Amino acid sequence: MIRSPLLDHPTLSHGFFTRQGGVSEGLYASLNIGLGSADARPAVFENRARVAARLGVGPEALLMPWQVHSPDVAVVEAPWAPGEGPRVDALVTARPGLAVGIATADCGPILFADAEAGVVGAAHAGWKGALSGVIAATVAAMVGCGARRGRIVAVLGPTISAAAYEVGPEFVERFVAESADHARFFTPSERAGHAMFDLPAFIALRLAAEELGAIGDLGLCTYGDEARFFSYRRTTRRGEADYGRLVAAITVRAA
Repeated sequence: MIRSPLLDHPTLSHGFFTRQGGVSEGLYASLNIGLGSADARPAVFENRARVAARLGVGPEALLMPWQVHSPDVAVVEAPWAPGEGPRVDALVTARPGLAVGIATADCGPILFADAEAGVVGAAHAGWKGALSGVIAATVAAMVGCGARRGRIVAVLGPTISAAAYEVGPEFVERFVAESADHARFFTPSERAGHAMFDLPAFIALRLAAEELGAIGDLGLCTYGDEARFFSYRRTTRRGEADYGRLVAAITVRAA
């Protein structure tokens, strides 16, 4: 579990979990929390229970959505059964003892907190979500729960870096169509007509637009650090059958 000093606060517990410390085997070794993977369900449930324990909550209180690469956010008031979460890409809660988390395997995991207000959030920012507004929507939902923009801290966890994220011309066109300034997030790749996309830098731009109290980036690449992180792109380039999922989660400690 990797923590950010920006989110260290007596009332909070958070973690950007690595792939280490679980019970899964093979391609999923070892802390795979992905119910969408073909991993054995008992192993995934045990891994999730271990994550919850590290955060100081019960297994039933680790809540994750059914992610669909959208800008949509749900405000969490009560637990749900594993795999039955809302079809959104960010969760926000002001309920102590509930941990909100998201799964990634290259996309950007962002944890948010206004410790004074007791409001936390977790967002899954892949390129679709980041472009379509999941970051702004998460902040707006936190404000709706009593947070203040100037007090919110946001930290980006392990994400695929520009050195490993090659995209085609249609991808570039989609970003530049929104703003010509977005061209700066792309550099030529070795393949003609392709480019390398800097997803962490684009997420940083979106976060900066929200005028938050503090923004952090762990600066870790999921693709390049196989010992610690699962990576969808690394798996697909190797032609492997499946891949594990990482989890990032945060909670307001119960009194």
